[in-house]
Amino acid sequence: MRRRNTGGRFYAPLASVLLALSVGGCSTSGGDATGPAPTSSASATVGGTPGTASHATAEPAAWRKWGLTPLPAAPQPPADKPIKLSATGPVPVFAHVPTSRKVVFITVDDGLEKDPRFIEMMRDLKIPITMFLMNDAIKSDYGYFKPLQAMGDHIQNHTLHHPAMNTIPLVRQKQEVCGDQKILTQQFGTAPLLFRPPYGAYNNNTKIAVGACGPRAIVWWRESMQVRNMQYQDPGKKLRPGDIILAHFRGPAELKGATMTEMFANLLRRIGEQGFAVARLEDYIQPPAGH
Repeated sequence: MRRRNTGGRFYAPLASVLLALSVGGCSTSGGDATGPAPTSSASATVGGTPGTASHATAEPAAWRKWGLTPLPAAPQPPADKPIKLSATGPVPVFAHVPTSRKVVFITVDDGLEKDPRFIEMMRDLKIPITMFLMNDAIKSDYGYFKPLQAMGDHIQNHTLHHPAMNTIPLVRQKQEVCGDQKILTQQFGTAPLLFRPPYGAYNNNTKIAVGACGPRAIVWWRESMQVRNMQYQDPGKKLRPGDIILAHFRGPAELKGATMTEMFANLLRRIGEQGFAVARLEDYIQPPAGH
């Protein structure tokens, strides 16, 4: 199954990968990358971050401020988490959360764009996101992401330099994952327990590297947000309960002139049109004992 990611302007060494993509997208798991594990046996992780409850809701006036109609309120997090994390054993892969609730989960990758208005938007709307941050993109301003973390948005691992993991040897994969893990832990005070491979590309060595460096699951996605619309994995081009959506910290240079907040508003419109609420991914995941 093809998985799309949207690349940034960092990734010139991956030109051969980028040429294979549609406009605004970057590659999928080619080569020996494997598919997501069956959901019945998937385990995953949280990245313990301080913050507010995920079921907080915004006032209607806040939605009007951003030209939006309120989304349905997310239900209270389930007591029995549908994805349970093990501290040992093989690192699992999952692309959605097993649930019958009409909820989806938003993940935002890289960290290149640091639009202050996006923080204002998240503070107003109280929409939970999970951030997969890559050090090359965030090192110019680690502090930008701390207000988002303080709102309860978890920070997870996305490598140091954004390589296609299935094209590099194990030792380099460990450097990428462990290096980002160390920096994110130092900068944000908590160790990520989820990992997203750049471009969705991974192999068995990636699982070994991730397990050695601390994260306890690899997270893929089922939809990716472009500028105005989403790309769907489902042939029916619709959301399903528990879907994980991929977006990026991107600005006008990457979004055909649109701002980060305009892109995100369009994402919320697409979700609202299908009657879904947005829940926090980590609220549906049971961390291992001791975390």
